[in-house]
Amino acid sequence: MSKTDPKGIIRYANSVFLRISDYVEEDVLGRPHNLIRHPDMPRCVFRLLWETLESGQEIFAYIVNLAADGAHYWVLAHVTPSFGPGGEIVGYHSNRRLPDRRAVDQIASIYAAILAEERRHTAATAAVDAGTAKLREVLAARGQTYDEFVWSIGQEAGTPAAPTGVAR
Repeated sequence: MSKTDPKGIIRYANSVFLRISDYVEEDVLGRPHNLIRHPDMPRCVFRLLWETLESGQEIFAYIVNLAADGAHYWVLAHVTPSFGPGGEIVGYHSNRRLPDRRAVDQIASIYAAILAEERRHTAATAAVDAGTAKLREVLAARGQTYDEFVWSIGQEAGTPAAPTGVAR
C-alpha cells in the first residue's frame, strides 16, 4: 500500500510495498510514484489512471512495476482518490494485490501490443495517443469498458468478480 499527494509524490509506503519493490522508506518518501514504473508498462494506461482519479473515481488496473534491484513484478492495483473536508482531492491511496498468473499472461500480451504501438512514435504525446487508440480498439472488440476488461480477465483466470459498485 502507498499514499501520495495530488501530484503523485509518495507520502507513505507500507512494509509490504517496500519489501516487494526492494526499496527502503528513505528512498521512496518524497519521490514521484513513477519511480517504480516499468518501461514495459504502456503509458496510456497511466493516462487512463490519472484521468479516472482526477475525476474523483477509483480504478483497478493491472500494472507491471520495476523494483529497485531491476526485477519486475505484477500487481492488480486499486487506486482511489482521498478527499479533504471540502471535497477536494488531497491525495491518492493505492492497494495492490497479487494477480493470478493466468490474468497476467492475458494482460501482458495485450499490453505488449499496446506498447508496440506506443513505441512506433517518438513524440511522447503521439505515443500515448496511439496507445490510447489501441487500448480503445481492444476494448471495443471486447465490448467492454476498462473496468469490465480488468475484471473479465480476473474472472477468466478464476479471480472473484469486481466488488459491488466498482464498475463505472
